[in-house]
Amino acid sequence: MSGTSDLAIIGAGPAGLAAAVRARSLGLAVTLLDEQPAPGGQIWRAIEARMAAVSDLRHGDDAAGLALVRAFRASGATYLPGRQVWQVEPGFSVYASTGGKSEKLQARAILLATGAQERPVPFPGWTLPGVMTVGAAQILLKTSGQVPDTPVLIAGTGPLILLYACQLLDAGGQIAGILDTAPRENRAAALRYAPRALANYRDLVRGLGWLRRIRAAGIPVVRNVRRLAANGTDALESVRYETASGAQKTISAQLLLVHEGVIPSIHMPLAFGCAYRWQEDQRCFAPIVDEWGESSVAALSIAGDGAGIGGAAAASLKGEIAAVGAAQKLGKIDSATVAATAAPLRARLRRALATRPLLDALYRPRQEVLTPDDDTIVCRCEEVSAGQIRAAASVGIVGPNQIKAFTRSGMGPCQGRQCGHAVSAILGETSGATMDAIGFYRLRSPLKPVTLGELAALDTPEIDILA
Repeated sequence: MSGTSDLAIIGAGPAGLAAAVRARSLGLAVTLLDEQPAPGGQIWRAIEARMAAVSDLRHGDDAAGLALVRAFRASGATYLPGRQVWQVEPGFSVYASTGGKSEKLQARAILLATGAQERPVPFPGWTLPGVMTVGAAQILLKTSGQVPDTPVLIAGTGPLILLYACQLLDAGGQIAGILDTAPRENRAAALRYAPRALANYRDLVRGLGWLRRIRAAGIPVVRNVRRLAANGTDALESVRYETASGAQKTISAQLLLVHEGVIPSIHMPLAFGCAYRWQEDQRCFAPIVDEWGESSVAALSIAGDGAGIGGAAAASLKGEIAAVGAAQKLGKIDSATVAATAAPLRARLRRALATRPLLDALYRPRQEVLTPDDDTIVCRCEEVSAGQIRAAASVGIVGPNQIKAFTRSGMGPCQGRQCGHAVSAILGETSGATMDAIGFYRLRSPLKPVTLGELAALDTPEIDILA
């Protein structure tokens, strides 16, 4: 039928774009659904517009991103921007909303390339106006060139903090300081991975360049910070933290940007019933996939950071490998072509991932990030505190879904995206059970809020991908 595609890809970041280009070269009919108005994902958000601007921000792999977007545009894949996918059914039927209506697309195989989300960071005061994530601030910078008019305070750990700090400085912004929350012992733990990381020395050089840029700007950096708290009545007024010596410090601030690394976006795979497990090295849940990116659900693959954090270069390569696997499964290529195509991609992927163990060890978040104090709000939507979750766990409620029923945590508009990992971690801490035994919320469609009008629009025919 006109609405059927060989491969439906959800997400237009590095993995989704690279998969689409490779799949088209192997003869697959490809449809890519993207929630954003233009391809690039978070890492290359608005890349076409930014690179065309006089004052563009050229950090990271922007040139590589633009080349991939252009290759995708020329690939012949059907591109459907502005589509919010809210359900995928076996068979496969993909349901998405756009312009107040819902559409249905049929596909023989699915590739989820939904990427990562910032790790939620519940701490006292994190719901105050004036507190936001580094990733959110970067989106504003990339899409509309918004630069805070007052010096910002950045707290947390991870490479994104360094990248954003350099981007903000180049855009004329001011940084009051960086509160590095990585534990001191992380450095020693990371040293063992340094020799392996040299295989991808270019990434190390780039990271060192960001550090030099921050030092040259004279930005104060306080290391081994813990017990972060935002203070204020109606908005952020000050930030309190504890230093390595145990001293309490309070500084005035109007804007606090926080970041504790990124984790796989797992809601869509879990809603479809894909198997998953706890990854202790990255302290997060991730779907289980095979060497081709295929999940426990046949013909449903997951590529890029959505299957485990690896960065943009690795995500692109995983996307290509997943496309090769899908082409083989759909009978488009023979085993000889599969072997010849995949081998160099796997070699490049090993190099791209060479720095991953070092980064995971160096930026490993401290335990308090996963299991905050009792007074801290964990579920922002329903205003459920960590203490309420612990109280429920203490009387024998040891599963996230039972916690949801008793406390309403995870029932709000975000459907557990902001509280799910903290709830599971608190239950693990309280019960002593492993994170795999605790698990995550049981997720159900729709994955995003859908209006009755959007559902009513499903009486219309499927998407005509040949139009």
